[in-house]
Amino acid sequence: MNINEKKRALEDYLRSLGSVAVAFSFGVDSTFLLKTAQNVLGEKAVAVTVNSDLFPGKEFEGSVGFCEKEGIEQIVIEADELEIEGFSANPPDRCYICKKSIFTRIKNAAAQRGIENVAEGSNADDVSDYRPGMRAVKELGVLSPLLESGLTKAEIRALSEEMKLPTSGKPSFACLATRIACGEEITKEKLAMIEKAEDFLHSKGFWQVRVRVHGNLARIETEKDDIQKLAGIADEAGGFLESLGFDFVSLDLGGYKTGSMNKI
Repeated sequence: MNINEKKRALEDYLRSLGSVAVAFSFGVDSTFLLKTAQNVLGEKAVAVTVNSDLFPGKEFEGSVGFCEKEGIEQIVIEADELEIEGFSANPPDRCYICKKSIFTRIKNAAAQRGIENVAEGSNADDVSDYRPGMRAVKELGVLSPLLESGLTKAEIRALSEEMKLPTSGKPSFACLATRIACGEEITKEKLAMIEKAEDFLHSKGFWQVRVRVHGNLARIETEKDDIQKLAGIADEAGGFLESLGFDFVSLDLGGYKTGSMNKI
């Protein structure tokens, strides 16, 4: 199917649901899914957003602003994932543990609004990556309309641009816990350090960036075309990250890679 056929398939799929609660993080995928659901279902499409330390505060604020602007009902769930049994130990199936708990809460919140269907924003590209959280999605019966419709990230960006969504050119994002090596304890302090470090690098003009944590070492990944630019502010960047509490700061010459912590 071409991109327009996939979009129509998505709309038909959503229409068949009658109502849906979209797990909404203000990322590229969930924003496109939510807005498409609203276009098809009107007020029978609602957003459910989790507010927690795993996501930067600016992302939550952005989600609230988007829903207010578009007139979409938003249900906010306050969460502390570090209280979920087994999560802070950061095992390889950390994402499964977290999503099982969070999506259970999302389903319950949707049910209280009389909405049976819950959807999340995985797309067709995600099947090629290691995503243990998808097991929780399937176990709980959470829907993945973008994946079902065969839409890729590039296609979602293109359609988002057509729809003039503010997220069309937004860099890909994953929860802050994915920056910490498996087996290393996840703490509020580390999550805050990562958020501040990445905010600093974004403020310097780096579009796609990750600060990976290995003990007291921060390993910065950015697009290969930006590596020389980042090296040019090495003293400033290194000094700032050290001020946050990192003892060592390194630049990964391999560049930004999704799921790079999976091989560790």
